[in-house]
Amino acid sequence: MQGVLSGFAVIVVVIGVGYVIGLRGYLGEQGRDVLTRLAFHVATPALLFTVLAQADLSVIFSTRLLVTALSTAAVAGLFVAVGVVRRWGVARTTIGALCAGYVNSGNLGIPIAVYVLGDASLVAPVLLFQLVGVMPVAVTVLDLASGGARRPLVQRVLTPLRNPIAVGSLAGVAVSAAGLRVPAPVLDPLTLIGNMSVPAALLAFGIALRGSSLPLRGAERAPVLLAVGLKTLVQPVTAWLLAAGVFGLRGAPLLDVVVTSALPAAQNLFTYASTYRVGEVLAREAILLSTVVSVPVLVVVAALLG
Repeated sequence: MQGVLSGFAVIVVVIGVGYVIGLRGYLGEQGRDVLTRLAFHVATPALLFTVLAQADLSVIFSTRLLVTALSTAAVAGLFVAVGVVRRWGVARTTIGALCAGYVNSGNLGIPIAVYVLGDASLVAPVLLFQLVGVMPVAVTVLDLASGGARRPLVQRVLTPLRNPIAVGSLAGVAVSAAGLRVPAPVLDPLTLIGNMSVPAALLAFGIALRGSSLPLRGAERAPVLLAVGLKTLVQPVTAWLLAAGVFGLRGAPLLDVVVTSALPAAQNLFTYASTYRVGEVLAREAILLSTVVSVPVLVVVAALLG
């Protein structure tokens, strides 16, 4: 219980600071855009590189991660299927699918892993899976859907190498896989820059809340409800069914996969939506509502399986 509340308290405070910054106009009219570009093009790639360059990639291959990957694919696939039927568009559907399955494994997952699961390293497989497997694919789709499909074939094939998020992730994986050690004079500045990623994303999210209407009042109501329902209810239930019924997990391993699957949508998804100028309202409202709804869900999961 303490871990759930502590993790959420940090996020709420920083988002609140961003809201006040936007309300008072401290960063001007372009403040949110500047923070978004800073996070997307500079800080987040640096963060991904430093995390993955020092990561043990062997943790990716585990039963727990397989459960997480399958549950993520299930909810994302459901959203995509509905998006195709409702003709929500490729880019918008991609943002919604991410909101339905991409969990906040970093700034929220780590403190909850410490206080609820007792080990911060338990969130590492999910973090690596999302950084290495999900995000490079998602940003490539967003890039192609935002005009990249009109480029020559060679440029389209090389799209992942044009995206800073994908480049940071792939470079970090390459360094880790090669067993290389990044010298401190190189790693330390990148770590310092990477530390701006989460605060910048949260502050930009808070600024975006200024003047915005209450959730579920506009045209994005249907995709927001679908994304939030899939994220907060369907994904943890799917993870529990797979972990307990298919893979026979019990005790702490079962609690681990269900808790991580019940985490809300990550705030950095709003950064991607803002960067590509698509699904911004969908991302903002889905992140906000899934964060609120996930509090009682995580408390119930911890009480039942802890």
